[in-house]
Amino acid sequence: MSSQRKTRKQHKGPRIGVFICQCGTKISSVINVDELTEYAKKLPNVVYAENMNYPCSSQGQDEIVASIKKNKLDRVVVAGCSPRLYEPTFQRCVSKANLNPWLFEMANIREFSSYCHKAKPEEATQKAKDTVRMSVAKARLLEPLSPVELPVTKNVMVVGGGIAGISAALDLADMGFKVYMVEKTETIGGYMALLDKTFPTLDCSICIEGPKMVDVGRHPNIEI
Repeated sequence: MSSQRKTRKQHKGPRIGVFICQCGTKISSVINVDELTEYAKKLPNVVYAENMNYPCSSQGQDEIVASIKKNKLDRVVVAGCSPRLYEPTFQRCVSKANLNPWLFEMANIREFSSYCHKAKPEEATQKAKDTVRMSVAKARLLEPLSPVELPVTKNVMVVGGGIAGISAALDLADMGFKVYMVEKTETIGGYMALLDKTFPTLDCSICIEGPKMVDVGRHPNIEI
């Protein structure tokens, strides 16, 4: 056993930390989080694993930052709820430890395991193990990313020459953008130009839209 531990410590490659969320009792009441934590510790390249009550809390995030620094982690996996809710939170969290936010991976074991398999805790735990194992495997392959700034041309294409397209084109053109309006029919105006009256004022449709159509045709920043 000691030789195995020594080999794992000397292994070169990513240093992955796994943080498993109990989510109060929403996860821990179904999934055996202690068993899941011990399983995560044995996965390749995992040098640290623990389960926490609420890693998304301020205290939990501080503990993650401290663990990243103490254990020199260069990849982080959080097993908890949906990444739709907390992925940005944890990306900001690892950034505080000077870790690239794209070296973070999240495993959803709440919605995909504890919630949908409440009646089968053993199966839910096994599924959570599979989910964590896949997330760790993905984390090994993650590469740091950086924002890229690209030049942007101040040109806009408006698709459709109805009243909505006309209004959008005029607003953008008045803001100084060059607007290219694309209309599939022979003339702009759309369905509103075919109506007799508009609700609720019962005003003449073309009386309202007509001047806007003329403005579009004459505006120096609009090309139809």
